[in-house]
Amino acid sequence: MNNDDVKKEEELLRNKILLLSDENRKVFYENVEKQIKDPDTYAALNFLFLTGIHHFYLQKWLKGTINLSLFVFGLILLFGSTFSYGFGLGILLAVFILELNELFRSQIIVQDYNNKVLEKNLELFK
Repeated sequence: MNNDDVKKEEELLRNKILLLSDENRKVFYENVEKQIKDPDTYAALNFLFLTGIHHFYLQKWLKGTINLSLFVFGLILLFGSTFSYGFGLGILLAVFILELNELFRSQIIVQDYNNKVLEKNLELFK
């Protein structure tokens, strides 16, 4: 997913929405309003909790569960015994680095999610 592709898709979807009748557009926006996600909320959840809660916010259940499991496993190893300290710290560091990338890309990740929501709802009017 790159920025240009997501923005082009957003523009294409906006043009399709404009083609809807006024009544359908009103219904469309009423449906979509409840499903659209906020990029700032996603970024805040990512920044405050490295545990994967931001994945759950975008309904990425598997990714969130894996992230949360790795985080908990890393904590257990970190505080479990002196022999596993380095391994636990490595897991937590790996999770942090992966999530840092998503934090910096939060705007485009959420926009891509919102585009999919728009597209799914546009299908209802065909």
